[in-house]
Amino acid sequence: MSSSPHTVRKAFITRNTKETKIQLSLSLDGGPLDLLEPSPEFDGSSQISIPAQDADTHASQITATQHIWIWTGVGFLDHMLHALAKHAGWSLRLRSKGDLLIDDHHTTEDTFLALGSAFTKALGPRTGIARFGYAYAPLDEALSRAVIDISSRPFFVGEFGFTGSMIGTLNSQMIHHGLASWAQTANVTLHVDVLRGTNDHHRAESAFKALAVACKIAAARVEGKEGEVGSTKGVL
Repeated sequence: MSSSPHTVRKAFITRNTKETKIQLSLSLDGGPLDLLEPSPEFDGSSQISIPAQDADTHASQITATQHIWIWTGVGFLDHMLHALAKHAGWSLRLRSKGDLLIDDHHTTEDTFLALGSAFTKALGPRTGIARFGYAYAPLDEALSRAVIDISSRPFFVGEFGFTGSMIGTLNSQMIHHGLASWAQTANVTLHVDVLRGTNDHHRAESAFKALAVACKIAAARVEGKEGEVGSTKGVL
């Protein structure tokens, strides 16, 4: 359902800790996004090389309907976030500088926490939306299912069945932990299950694509339900 008659749902988030520095802007309805604001954490003062925001990278895609540009320093994490944004219909600009000298844990965790916070902020009052969404997504031999409830009751259950400890440079454990972190700050109930698949890359990517489509369905505005709360409690 088109959201063109409505205000575009956008948010900008900065998250700075001793472990990570993150900037992101998110539009749940796609469309153009301005470049992220200049920051000494990213622009010229960092020893960590981060591409310019107009650079064409492995996780950038600028079209008439979506602006996607992602850089976390963890290539497979970028790839999954790109798939999530693309198939959810989001526009997303995100850059992260983390303590990768240690491992990928803090960068992955904090990136998902920031993205969940942006989702909550962009969504605004949880009224007039479908609330529930589910989807299946295949990738070759892999098949995944995602079910989401924009419930304001953060909870996550995930079954991925990865056989390897790493997918690219991302610890495969961090996919579960990252999505649990996202569900916490997005304030949603989320179940993601990989139903089959022999290749860990395919299993992970099909899971993120299923999540993306489920998010798009659940966050869709419902015509004629403007201002209504989709709950018997009268509040979400």
